[in-house]
Amino acid sequence: MTLLPFFRPWAALLAPLLLGACQSGTKPTAETETTAQAPAAAPDSLAFAVRHPAWAGNATIYQVNVRQYTPAGTFRAAEKDLPRLQKMGVGILWLMPINPIGRSHRKGTLGSAYSVRDYRAVNPDLGTLADLQHYVNTAHGLGMHVILDWVANHTAWDSNLTTEHPDWYTRDAKGNFRPPVADWQDVIDLDYSKPALREYMTQSMVYWVKTVGLDGYRCDVAGLVPTDFWNDTRRELEKVKPVFMLAEWDELFPPTFISRKEFDPNTRLLEKAFDATYALSLHGLLDSIGRGQKPTAELARYLAAERRMYPPGVNLMTFTSTHDINAWDGSEYERLGPNALPEAVLTTLWPGIPMLYNGQEAAMKKRLRFFDKDTIPWNNYPLQGFYTTLLQLKKQHPALRNFDATSTFKLLPSPAHTVLFERQKGAAAVVVAVNLSDQPQQVQLPAPPLPDQLYQRLFTTVGQEKGGFNPASSVTLWPHGYQVWERKAEK
Repeated sequence: MTLLPFFRPWAALLAPLLLGACQSGTKPTAETETTAQAPAAAPDSLAFAVRHPAWAGNATIYQVNVRQYTPAGTFRAAEKDLPRLQKMGVGILWLMPINPIGRSHRKGTLGSAYSVRDYRAVNPDLGTLADLQHYVNTAHGLGMHVILDWVANHTAWDSNLTTEHPDWYTRDAKGNFRPPVADWQDVIDLDYSKPALREYMTQSMVYWVKTVGLDGYRCDVAGLVPTDFWNDTRRELEKVKPVFMLAEWDELFPPTFISRKEFDPNTRLLEKAFDATYALSLHGLLDSIGRGQKPTAELARYLAAERRMYPPGVNLMTFTSTHDINAWDGSEYERLGPNALPEAVLTTLWPGIPMLYNGQEAAMKKRLRFFDKDTIPWNNYPLQGFYTTLLQLKKQHPALRNFDATSTFKLLPSPAHTVLFERQKGAAAVVVAVNLSDQPQQVQLPAPPLPDQLYQRLFTTVGQEKGGFNPASSVTLWPHGYQVWERKAEK
């Protein structure tokens, strides 16, 4: 089923909703941060037929902004950092778009990477095709996989397609090319009613998988492109190799400009095409909770809506920052203040596929410029150890695996301004406690199922000692603090 006719008429109003490539950076309102009303009926598990690649089962995603990653801003320069990322526990590297950038209607000095001039070429500012191949091969040699940011919805004004296939574009009332969203003046809208465009776009995506060995794609504003296109494209990519597909979309995140009755959340992107979508609704809620604007009790309502929408084993991507959020809404420190690290713990260990934006391990407090050169200040990676502990725990613990329909998640009772949950796989479990207030809080951890079982504290706010606890004891969380406990399976 294609949803394109439904989306296109109001696409020009979508900038405040989407954290997309060419958006203005308008912050979501409180209304957009609430969860959509999910269907009352249980989801049909058989409809969700995506075969996730085995290597994605314990992976964390790391977004690489090549332009800003090093002073040189090239593949070769960024490649030197791959061993560090591998040791940190990164599983999937997400490269922002690597294509030549449009010159016409360009924003800033370098333009947006999401203004694509040629789908089958490499931006010379980043390096050569051989350099890209070398980066991917090096990542593979370290046991990591690489996905590429793909912009299927629109092109640059001076794309080669505008002269070769002008009929592949939508037009305004005067017959001129038009942006898909009013604020996205540096790009123009493609028309997916054209079969030849669909074939060209699919084969372009196949080209990069074959040519440089890519392992999948992150697809920009995926909900603006017909779902059946993505379904067909995934089938073609799978003929080459198993791939991981991430959609920039969230079926639980309704626009504010139509009523809830009019909103159709069933794009079905996760049934056949994508391994994950963004958890945009959860992100907005967590930002509100982290700023004290909403109670932590709202997480239970969000979780219920997500589970009504999706069967067990379907995961969304969780995060505290992305290229868009950092540039337009601010760093996690600007948005969350002292709750930046507690929420990093929460989003990494919450059910879902966690994502880290480059520079977060550097405690980066600046907004990286979107259309100009602006190198990440790495500052000797002050949070390298913090994120290594989190990502390695995610990578190694059986209760934290992605797409596992047999594991369980329990949101446990805890005081206001705290979050306490348990994730369990068989006899192995992880308990996470987070305090988002400026006062110490007491939480009661769940008693182990066997009397002689003890939890081991794995991770805690700097300064608090490690150790076990007895089932009757409670735990003190420092202000803006966190603790993570493990219950190991019996031998």
